Amino acid sequence: MAKYRKLSRTSDQRKALLRNQATMLLYRGKIVTTEARAKELRRIVEPLIAMAVRERDNFETVTVTAKVARKDANGKRVKEVVDGKKKTVYDEVQKEIKKDSPSRLHARRQMLKVFYPVTEVPAKGAGRKKATKNVDLVDKMFSEIAPKYANRNGGYTRIVKIGPRKGDAAMEVLMELV
Repeated sequence: MAKYRKLSRTSDQRKALLRNQATMLLYRGKIVTTEARAKELRRIVEPLIAMAVRERDNFETVTVTAKVARKDANGKRVKEVVDGKKKTVYDEVQKEIKKDSPSRLHARRQMLKVFYPVTEVPAKGAGRKKATKNVDLVDKMFSEIAPKYANRNGGYTRIVKIGPRKGDAAMEVLMELV
């Protein structure tokens, strides 16, 4: 018996398909796909969510001092003349940052191996590059998805059969996060 479904694709196509579906499932919460793809996708997504649940609180908050350029009302950097040269004026600011433990950093990198970058385009500014923003899916895993499943031992996804697809009668399913 095979260890995985080949899905009638070469290995690079299959990996790309499953990475894309895993990214979209965790970004949107549900996707429609075939039953074979959903069962194979479950094997990728469930361990990622379990990893996020395991490492969700494994960080420490550190206060650091950072130098930030002072800006005027128009958003441009303030410059002052020192010894005949223009130099930017900097202010020191206290910031609190999350410092990951080594195991959480490893989990973050394992997730980044699977996820594709996601760019969110608002409906109002569609077609404008300035209106887009990049979504940090790994941060979403730790901050939104992991706390939701904190007291659950597995079974993070649900597969609901919809019916046969019109063209080839493949069984279509709705795969969603529980």
